[in-house]
Amino acid sequence: MNLFTDFDSRIKNVLEGLEIVREKRADVDFSRISVEPPRDASHGDVATNAAMVLAKPLGLNPRALADLIVGELKNDPEVADVSVAGPGFINVRLSVPYWQKLLAAIVAEGTDYGRGSLGAGRKVNVEYVSANPTGPMHVGHCRGAVVGDALANLLAFAGYAVTKEYYINDAGSQIDVLAKSAFLRYREALGETIGEIPSGLYPGDYLVPVGEALAVEHGTTLRAMSEQQWMPIVKEKTIGMMMAMIREDLAALNVKHDVFFSERSLHAGNGASIRTAINDLTFKGHVYKGVLPPPKGQLPEDWEDREQTLFRSTEVGDDIDRPLIKSDGSYTYFAADVAYFKDKYDRGFDEMIYVLGADHGGYVKRLEAVARAVSEGKAKLTVLLCQMVKLFRDGEPVKMSKRSGDFVTLRDVVDEVGRDPVRFMMLYRKNSEPLDFDFAKVTEQSKDNPVFYVQYAHARCMSVFRQAAEAFPGLDIASLDLAGAIEGNIVDPSELLLLAKLAEYPRVIEAASLAQEPHRIAFYLYDLASSFHSHWNKGKEQPELRFVNDKNRELSIARLGLVHAVASVLKSGLAITGTAAPDEMR
Repeated sequence: MNLFTDFDSRIKNVLEGLEIVREKRADVDFSRISVEPPRDASHGDVATNAAMVLAKPLGLNPRALADLIVGELKNDPEVADVSVAGPGFINVRLSVPYWQKLLAAIVAEGTDYGRGSLGAGRKVNVEYVSANPTGPMHVGHCRGAVVGDALANLLAFAGYAVTKEYYINDAGSQIDVLAKSAFLRYREALGETIGEIPSGLYPGDYLVPVGEALAVEHGTTLRAMSEQQWMPIVKEKTIGMMMAMIREDLAALNVKHDVFFSERSLHAGNGASIRTAINDLTFKGHVYKGVLPPPKGQLPEDWEDREQTLFRSTEVGDDIDRPLIKSDGSYTYFAADVAYFKDKYDRGFDEMIYVLGADHGGYVKRLEAVARAVSEGKAKLTVLLCQMVKLFRDGEPVKMSKRSGDFVTLRDVVDEVGRDPVRFMMLYRKNSEPLDFDFAKVTEQSKDNPVFYVQYAHARCMSVFRQAAEAFPGLDIASLDLAGAIEGNIVDPSELLLLAKLAEYPRVIEAASLAQEPHRIAFYLYDLASSFHSHWNKGKEQPELRFVNDKNRELSIARLGLVHAVASVLKSGLAITGTAAPDEMR
């Protein structure tokens, strides 16, 4: 049950019943009406701008129209009070029985409360992380992994058909360098002294196990081969082991993808998929032969001062046209991007979301241009950029890693502070804002640590059920009709204030999904936890407000319904963030 959707419907029904609206219905746009919590909670429970946005097309003064709406809403038995504020805003205060009905609905829905149909089954592909398989994942990948995973969870909860995808960058020159680095470790595993790793190769000791595995599997046979012979063998083994390591790192962070898409598959059959994608763009009039002017600043690796096959991307929103085929006939890296998007589109996705690091800002316009050209404007593409994460320990920067020698790995962070603090704190800033992550602060048990504060609220909820079992021996909480016990019992203003915060959850889910901002869920959970802890503390000062009253079994059961609702929403929201909802905090 969504309070705001419910009253949106009620207000529109009132408007439909007004004679002046019926007379000018063709001129009235109900989509502009908003129903939301008032900015000041003292004004009421629900506020609407209906009179403000409809007065002009109806030829009325906003307050005059507001008075007409108010007159009808006063007849609603579940409206306790309704008034007009300012130039025509309408504030509604709900009856206590309405709040009790809402709470009963939340209890009945459990962790499905807030689950919506906004997505209507629309197929969405969320691609995130997609790190080069050239080493362990670093903390920069960590933020994108969490943001992408939480966004996918959020959209699925809102009714979208979501696929979580990882694009394996397993083609190109960096993979050749990786294979050469692994081959050096292979020689080392055979007993050679390799000395210092040459400049340009990957120096991390994470390639030592790869070299050892190659030595066990092939003995000395690879050493007798030419580079052309051993290169594909070493590539296959190295990429496989690197991806196994990356999957383990992601699993430690509770990130699981549905699809791992290999870039190499686009180059199979002499680049058949890329050739098909370019042919498709050519048929649609987006490809031509030409010469690009030299770009300002540093020249990209694939720029040539000679005729090439170009994507006419400036006609679909890009800054410059992009090369697809070089003068020597080889495909550019961008050509693979085109083929990859086409593959997604051909798989039936209506929307593609790319979660990238902030250093990929230059890719946004070109990817959007590809989407417009390939789908002819039918598919939506969104690029979310994640800003840098700075690590601190007691305020001092953290710079080194044992595994890589020059960066902090994702696994270093997860192993030190745990999965839940990492995931929740990576969401406690909007992805477009820089994030400071302090190892000490994210593990302290205080209100200043958001993840502890929220998880502690859920653990406190569970402790209430244990208290109830002690207070009422033989009480089978699992079989109680918590929803049925609520009517007539949940009446205190403090309880209703907590319930009002619960009522916001479906609206937060919808707004966060539309904005593609999973951090809003983390913010809401903190606010809900704050409301719950505040009510808990009032019970210390006013015993009559405590959830469990051993002198009043019926009231206690009703209040267990309120606790159940809080716990359900906390558990639901924490699941979206990928964070656990513990029964106890140790």
